[in-house]
Amino acid sequence: MAAARVAILTVSDTASLDSSADRSGPAIQGLLTQSGYICMHLQIVPDDETRIRSVVLAWCDQGDIDWIVTTGGTGFGVRDRTPEAIQPLLDREAAGIVHLLLSASLKATPLAALSRPVAGTIKNTLITTLPGSVKAVTENINALLQAGVVNHAIELIRGGKGQGVHASLAAEGIRIAGDDSVASASSAGRAPSVGPAPSTGLGPSPRMPTPRLPPGSPGSVGTRGAHHHQHHDHDHGHDHGHSIPQPRSVLSHDPTLPAHARLRESPYPLVTVSEALLTILREIQPLPVYAEPVTSRLKGYVIAEDVYAPQNVPSTFSTNVDGYALRSTDPPGIYKVLTSRTHNLSQPLPPGTVFRVNTGGPLPAGTDAVIMVEDTRLYSTQKSPTGDEVEENEVETLVQIPRGENVREPGSDVRQGELVLERGTVIHSAGGEVGTLAFVGRATVRAFKKPVVAVLSTGNELLDVQAPNPLPSDGWGGIWDTNRPSLQAALEGLGYEVMDLGIVPDNLEAHITALRRGLNYADLILTTGGTSMGVGDLLKPVIEHHLGGTVHFGRVRVKPGKPTTFATIPTPGGKTERVPLFALPGNPASALVTFHIFVIPALRKLGGWPQDRCRLPSVRVQIQESMRLDSRPEYHRAIIKAAPEGFKAYSTGGQRSSRVASLKGANGLIALPPRTEKGPSKLEIGDYVEAIVIGELQMM
Repeated sequence: MAAARVAILTVSDTASLDSSADRSGPAIQGLLTQSGYICMHLQIVPDDETRIRSVVLAWCDQGDIDWIVTTGGTGFGVRDRTPEAIQPLLDREAAGIVHLLLSASLKATPLAALSRPVAGTIKNTLITTLPGSVKAVTENINALLQAGVVNHAIELIRGGKGQGVHASLAAEGIRIAGDDSVASASSAGRAPSVGPAPSTGLGPSPRMPTPRLPPGSPGSVGTRGAHHHQHHDHDHGHDHGHSIPQPRSVLSHDPTLPAHARLRESPYPLVTVSEALLTILREIQPLPVYAEPVTSRLKGYVIAEDVYAPQNVPSTFSTNVDGYALRSTDPPGIYKVLTSRTHNLSQPLPPGTVFRVNTGGPLPAGTDAVIMVEDTRLYSTQKSPTGDEVEENEVETLVQIPRGENVREPGSDVRQGELVLERGTVIHSAGGEVGTLAFVGRATVRAFKKPVVAVLSTGNELLDVQAPNPLPSDGWGGIWDTNRPSLQAALEGLGYEVMDLGIVPDNLEAHITALRRGLNYADLILTTGGTSMGVGDLLKPVIEHHLGGTVHFGRVRVKPGKPTTFATIPTPGGKTERVPLFALPGNPASALVTFHIFVIPALRKLGGWPQDRCRLPSVRVQIQESMRLDSRPEYHRAIIKAAPEGFKAYSTGGQRSSRVASLKGANGLIALPPRTEKGPSKLEIGDYVEAIVIGELQMM
């Protein structure tokens, strides 16, 4: 069997801030490398379920990782959440491996009873979760490698039959518990029975078909849901009580029914923010890859290839200062000055001369050092026929220069074949990545397509501030559409092209027409309003009844933004198989907050960002006002300032979901935890909490 490829993930708040604190990850890497495994990745994340899941799923989606080993976060500590992060992802559990891990640790200490390991497969990747101490992971790795347990598992997962192991077991015979002797069928005078070897449960196996319920019944899977599962086989054969939201059949009301017949309660279950984010990142795949020119317009793209230097940089001996090339054996004295106009670089420099060079320029043959201008004195000049001084003729060198002084050797900056930018590198506006590509002579680079976003607002009550023509309504004057211009500003500020679909009135045809326009052009559709339970809330019905889409979640347990909806709509014959759609709440503050929480990770995933970087970064902040807690997790708009002692967060005032001014100047969203039955009702001044960074941080 070919060498197995391993990815190692250290889960630790401490090590995520200081990688030198990670002892277990390198220890695992050393043990596995010595045993012939190829370690493809060694990464650190904090004790955060979503971050753990994002990295693990990204590795599994790559298709080139056989075994993922995590270390840390499996105990009973408050922040130990690795089992909760991994278990919902498993396609098949491996209870035997869990038992093996616990047995190995219990031999060393009874405290191992407090460990909560998880093991199983995700797609074609084996995953095991180990404790955080070096001693414990050493014991566990040795147990997994003993008798080729992991090798056999990987062979089966890859599609092999494990014939060598099975033959060995058959030859060994039957071992009786508590007896060191082995009873062999052949030794007892009988021919061993021949039959299929017992399965370890880790080889490929067909999934049981999903039961089909009558159309319209709760939980039934319609044609679209079944089609989705054929293409994305993620259903789990077990129930953990914390399932990932799955595509479902049509749940929205029929918009052709009269008002009294509509649903009075949402049929869409509430999902957590973590579940919603995990669903988004699982359902969305990166856009196609194209060759893009290396210009300033490349900012915001993600490189889709490993970029290697096609030649040495510099390609010849050159100088890193302005001065004169000479021989290191030339003593101080007076020398005639030659230039590129008076001497061919390929010819050795004649004795008694120096060659004038500028920074970055090549050295002529026969020279091995450069003296700076500051270490010379002008001795004589050349004159024109009219007597004007026009050029240096001779200079006096004041010091002797050692060999190699101020000289760049070929390949001293970049050697031919050296990896200069990795696949997944994000091209930032600071210029470093574009400069690197130009530095090695790349005129084009393969990059993931940057998504185009179609934006629309829904509602008869809305007026366009640039074209205040009232839509047909009941005579009410209406309100200004805040969401389209604010979301368009946010999107364009992030470098995305925006298609403005305008304001869509509350009727079916207008919704269908506008969304189809967006599907034909955009890579993601972003709508606001029309996601609640009113008669005019048509987005979910249009998605499910008229566009054949799947609503992956229709409500999120979050404040603001409870009605946030994420769907995908098939586009047969289109640029991609399907287009994601986000229907955000109509209240302006809710729309902008949910945009940063849910839409930006989706846009990044579409654009090829590494999955563990799709979410906006967060920092630990100290709040400067007391903040009441809600029954739902809440994102409180704030201004984050950097102080010598850390980050401080200041509330922007009233947080009502319709108050868009709460985002004026805000550069952070404080992630307030939900209020619990026995917990505090508010956080006090000086308390610390996580905050998502949505803008440039300020200084105190």
